[in-house]
Amino acid sequence: MNKLVILDRDGVINYDSDNYIKSAEEWQPLPGSIEAIARLTQAGFDVCIATNQSGLARGYFDITELHRMHQKMVQLIEEQGGRITKIEFCPHSPDDNCYCRKPKPGLYQHILSCYPDINPAYVYTVGDSLRDLEASIEAGCPPILVRTGKGERTIAKGGIPESTVIVDDLEAAALHIIYANNITED
Repeated sequence: MNKLVILDRDGVINYDSDNYIKSAEEWQPLPGSIEAIARLTQAGFDVCIATNQSGLARGYFDITELHRMHQKMVQLIEEQGGRITKIEFCPHSPDDNCYCRKPKPGLYQHILSCYPDINPAYVYTVGDSLRDLEASIEAGCPPILVRTGKGERTIAKGGIPESTVIVDDLEAAALHIIYANNITED
């Protein structure tokens, strides 16, 4: 049976910016994040990404540049022995009122629809913002909040759903997920 983890991108895997990550050159992984994804892959998890990318709608970058960012990320992960199974992104602005933009659960639900045999209650999601947590809960998945990216700001604002696990970074999230699934590492 497949095991699945869904990650947010900016602030979880790579450094985030209030000015948006607009190019492959600006896209830089957070320390330990690439290795954490490789660890999840090696523990038997499919790792998918669900990310809001309103910079597309705002004209900060185009789809070609977004693909360049993702190619860079995937290459770094594969070099460490990991794999990204699927990347889902919302290209819309907050004003578009779409169903895919987090905090709505559309991105997560689309990924979950590709895994009909997996109960969402066993699919951890990792994010750095309240909207990640809200989308996760709406989709029926247990949320993990990292302190990286906007995580500390999210904690300071309060209102975090009670079921949320809070960890320092993606590496700590990966360890939590692996051990919660009773997987022993070689």
